[in-house]
Amino acid sequence: MMQSINPATGQLLRTWPVMNSGQVESIITAAAPAQQTWARSEFSERAKILREAATRLRQRAPEYARLMAQEMGKPVRQGASEMEKCAWVCDYYAEHGAAFLQSEMVASDARESYICFNPLGVILAVMPWNFPFWQVFRFAAPALMAGNGALLKHASNVSGCALAIEEIFHQAGIPRDLFRTLLVGSDAVESVIAHPGVAAVSLTGSTAAGQAVAAAAGRHLKKCVLELGGSDPYVVLEDADVEKAASICVQGRMINTGQSCIAAKRFIVVDAVRQPFESKVLELMWRYKPGNPLEENAEIGPLARLDLRDELHQQVMRSVEKGARLLLGGEIPPGPGAFYPPTLLTDVKPGMPAYEEEIFGPVAVIIPVPDETSALKVANDTPFGLGAAIFTRDMEKGKRLAEVEIAAGSCFVNAFVRSDPRLPFGGIKQSGYGRELSVFGIREFVNIKTVYVG
Repeated sequence: MMQSINPATGQLLRTWPVMNSGQVESIITAAAPAQQTWARSEFSERAKILREAATRLRQRAPEYARLMAQEMGKPVRQGASEMEKCAWVCDYYAEHGAAFLQSEMVASDARESYICFNPLGVILAVMPWNFPFWQVFRFAAPALMAGNGALLKHASNVSGCALAIEEIFHQAGIPRDLFRTLLVGSDAVESVIAHPGVAAVSLTGSTAAGQAVAAAAGRHLKKCVLELGGSDPYVVLEDADVEKAASICVQGRMINTGQSCIAAKRFIVVDAVRQPFESKVLELMWRYKPGNPLEENAEIGPLARLDLRDELHQQVMRSVEKGARLLLGGEIPPGPGAFYPPTLLTDVKPGMPAYEEEIFGPVAVIIPVPDETSALKVANDTPFGLGAAIFTRDMEKGKRLAEVEIAAGSCFVNAFVRSDPRLPFGGIKQSGYGRELSVFGIREFVNIKTVYVG
């Protein structure tokens, strides 16, 4: 059975039977003809449906925010913001999708030659629990606008969100068989990828999950896009506005209770500004209090599951055992739920879990360094390469370091890392490959075809 458990209370909310192989086969088989019909539809028709989905997201935002709070602990105010962002990405591709996929003429020795963009087919989306609506819409809006079909294998603890998303698309006018949810476990993913009715796969999740999906896709020669983990460095240089940098770093760390691939994970601070930065971060983090995610004023909620909370605590404790100093938090609170307090570690060095591993929760890590050269070296001393940020008053230097020196899919100057439908999003190294969003995202799951007329 698939279970939805409220992480704030430990209460079982609902169960769903796992689909058997026959049910999965039926859904995949029906998706192919639905996609072929959809691929022949006009862009204007697809855009109309995406805009209707956006309208429904905005109308029912409080309901869906509450559902996320119950299933994975996101504070409802942040959930409402997530709904608006999902609506935005639908509107964005409704407006720009046709232009992004317009045929491009290319001069050659042919009478006429051009590039056209055709949908690949039915795409499997394997999605995580931490942004249970946004991660799906980030994939689905461009994929559907391009003429593809979609099968959603969501994280089992947010099955209610998965079925709500399916309902949104169906009520907006997407043909029933074109977008379906597969209520299956991770052990069924490889067989779905192998199915001849599935053309490609998109995964957002852990590096281990990405390796497994990439291996399966490779065996069956199917395209995949992977957005995986991150250990984003936030580099605070000697000439930074320290108060502004500390505020942005804390905000970037605490969003979604720290459960984000692009959260601010490592604060790399040059010694010249370490003390004032550390003091300000401590002051700001102390103000965050874990609370009931269903309350409007809640800023952080529980972690999504008890096992994730316990794993996070072990990372903190092992780092302290190896010499990190605990300035705040670090104790599991009494009572029910998967709560963990805002926690601040400093004097973090190589060999500690807080340095080497992705920390997924409300734990900030300060890594002191002597100078800018050392800061850049530490920033890149990670197997991940998703996002990064640099803080400096010298804008030209900031842009140069962001563009040339930092190994990541995106680097922000004096701002926290975030995704935006207008900008490509993705990583390098063990943070994955391929891009979502912008023109690059909608072209990931199309056949970029050359047409040559002699």
